[in-house]
Amino acid sequence: MKKILIALLVVLVVLQFFQIDKTNPSVDESKDFLKTQNTPQEIASIIKTSCYDCHSNQSNYPLYSYVQPAGWFLKGHIDEGREELNFSTFTDYELKRQDHKLEECIEYIEKDEMPLGSYTLVHREAALTEAQKNILIDYFKSVRTKLNYKE
Repeated sequence: MKKILIALLVVLVVLQFFQIDKTNPSVDESKDFLKTQNTPQEIASIIKTSCYDCHSNQSNYPLYSYVQPAGWFLKGHIDEGREELNFSTFTDYELKRQDHKLEECIEYIEKDEMPLGSYTLVHREAALTEAQKNILIDYFKSVRTKLNYKE
């Protein structure tokens, strides 16, 4: 039993030498959702707190990202989040995709699927109150109307 525990400890120590890349891609504010939509400060603050760590090029890596394999797990979530929706490159999307992404934002918020529960366990400030959910849903609906996308 002692040998197994020592082997596990050695493996955990060795894993620490394989750190994730914490470099964020550059940000062009002319493509950023909050800037291009002139998002009111109150709403922008909610979106930055609850969405931007995973869905933008402005991720903040917490201390636990230096501990493997937690860092790998975190990096996987960030990469997946950016691939699904990246507010930093929002204007690069075609109008149809912008509209669809906002529709998905509304749906995920209504179903309490975003922000992820695993994220809000560690980042309590990112959990949305009912009032914040309603504010975001109304805002995303208003932006969809402003986009005026017609199929």
